[in-house]
Amino acid sequence: MPGKERMNRRFFIKTVGAAGAFPLSFTLDPIAHGKGTASARPRPPNAPRSRNPDGTAIPSRPSRFEEKVLEADFCVVGGGMAGLIAALAAARRGVRTVLMQDRPVLGGNASSEIRMHICGAHGRDNRETGILEEIMMENWYRNPGLKYTIWDTVLYEKARFQENLTLLLNCSCNDVAARGKRIESIRGWQTTSQTWFRVKARLFADCSGDSVLRVCGAEFRWGREARDEFDESHAPAKGDRKTMGNSILIQLRETEDHVPFIAPEWAYRFGKSDLTHRNLNPPGNNFWWLEIGGEQDTIADAEEIRDELLKIAFGVWDFIKNHPDGRGRKWELDWIGALPGKRENVRYVGDHVLTQNDVASGGRFDDMVAYGGWTMDDHHPAAFRHRGAPTIFHPAPSPFGIPYRSLYSRNIENLFFAGRNISASHMAMSATRVMATCSLVGQAVGTAAALAVRDGLTPRGVYTERISEFQEILMDDDCWLPGRKRIVPDISLRAVLTASSGDPEPLRSGVDRKLGKEENGWWGEPGEWVEYRFPEMLKLSRARLVFDSQLDRNRRMPHAYSGKGRNVAFPGTICRDFDLLVKEKSGEWRVVKEVRGNHHRLVKVPLDLTAERIRFVPGKPWGGTRVHLFAFDLS
Repeated sequence: MPGKERMNRRFFIKTVGAAGAFPLSFTLDPIAHGKGTASARPRPPNAPRSRNPDGTAIPSRPSRFEEKVLEADFCVVGGGMAGLIAALAAARRGVRTVLMQDRPVLGGNASSEIRMHICGAHGRDNRETGILEEIMMENWYRNPGLKYTIWDTVLYEKARFQENLTLLLNCSCNDVAARGKRIESIRGWQTTSQTWFRVKARLFADCSGDSVLRVCGAEFRWGREARDEFDESHAPAKGDRKTMGNSILIQLRETEDHVPFIAPEWAYRFGKSDLTHRNLNPPGNNFWWLEIGGEQDTIADAEEIRDELLKIAFGVWDFIKNHPDGRGRKWELDWIGALPGKRENVRYVGDHVLTQNDVASGGRFDDMVAYGGWTMDDHHPAAFRHRGAPTIFHPAPSPFGIPYRSLYSRNIENLFFAGRNISASHMAMSATRVMATCSLVGQAVGTAAALAVRDGLTPRGVYTERISEFQEILMDDDCWLPGRKRIVPDISLRAVLTASSGDPEPLRSGVDRKLGKEENGWWGEPGEWVEYRFPEMLKLSRARLVFDSQLDRNRRMPHAYSGKGRNVAFPGTICRDFDLLVKEKSGEWRVVKEVRGNHHRLVKVPLDLTAERIRFVPGKPWGGTRVHLFAFDLS
């Protein structure tokens, strides 16, 4: 009886799913037609399920999966670039941090699963630094061929081996426990270990992109605001729930010979009229416009959207590869994504909602803790199905400031957020959503969490009581805040600063990058020196140096792979080797710190000494003949 068989299976699944402490088992009994019938049989908790070869009983296993409880100061949900960097920033300041990521790799849209390159502020001198630049430099150092397999491990090791940081990969947050205006804990299911993890923390940061913690009752927005809500000229006249869509990317490899491509039968077939206003040439194309979903729900409809994107992507490549003009003949499809990258859905509401007008006016906020500089890149909700241009690049200044008040919840008192889900209108988010900007926001959130934990403050309390200190910590950690100068330690300002050649004064200017025609640094060859002479013997605890990592050079992860391959050169102006020396009473110079193989832009050297004179002496740079230094000061 096929109908009865189907009914029994449904009953079995429902019963097993509801099982509590009283375990259930099933047996599959063969019948004359070679099929089986599933039957659920209750058995006592300690009844044996089977026997060992010697006849002894094997005790039954627990009927529920194990749950582990972790306690932390700060829990970050989402391991994209914003979440990873938020977790690192907090953990490095002694905060017990848990990072819960639902994928097997870190990086989000930048990971090998999606392969979108990290982009951010336009402009020669505006590239984002801080922890993001540290990660990028580690990648250039270890992965000059820019292979995504190695890139994944660069991100992994940053989190996995960071003190004070517990990393939970393959762990999807699916429950939030809140009381009043606070989140108390979250619960995640780790598929690989079949384990539940409950994380209790004082503070939480939603860096999931999809704003999974919104179920705690936090205020949020979805879609496009009406033009008159924030007086935004680029917004639609009437608000709606439409967003930007999801994309599947494809990567190509250049070949010497033609490699045939046969599209799957289920792929779409396109003609020229179907693909207007799209770049259909292989070189340098990452196919970001393979996008749909903006007229749907990019969360609830994610599976359907992915299936449609695969049909579109294979169809587009079939059109290019097999085009009669031969444009795709020397290219083959090397990789196609299985996980679409998302641009937009839920945005939280903070104490300030960043708007188009904030962006256009440069974001001159007293509580600026990050900056953007991407255009207001507003993709059409119909995306691929729209026959016009797939996006409108509305102008935006670069850089523009992002206020701290847009990074924490207005009504949940222990909730931060970082990434594309910050408190912003649709139009402002079209400029802040890119990953380098999100990375700066992540570092700001992690740093704010550290201050909040240290002083027993809420996220809002950091704004009302610690905003100046907060900004100084960010700048000390090499996060540039446009229009502001880093405070240089007083003992460095009072000292006499000299050099074997050139003018060393820019090294204590508080500006740690080139800006336009202002070099803001010192050039020196190996063996030359910069010296601080203090008015008396002083106790020194730290030397801080910032080297030139050539912020004007493009070393992003590739869209496609040329036949010649590609290796990136590590920034040649970075000092590979250097020494710090102090002058002894005997008149001799003694080496107190010897650094070899440095591949960082920001270097903080701990000291525990008393000196009247101290020198920085560069050794070999990574390339060329001279080192370029932006900052050298002591505290």
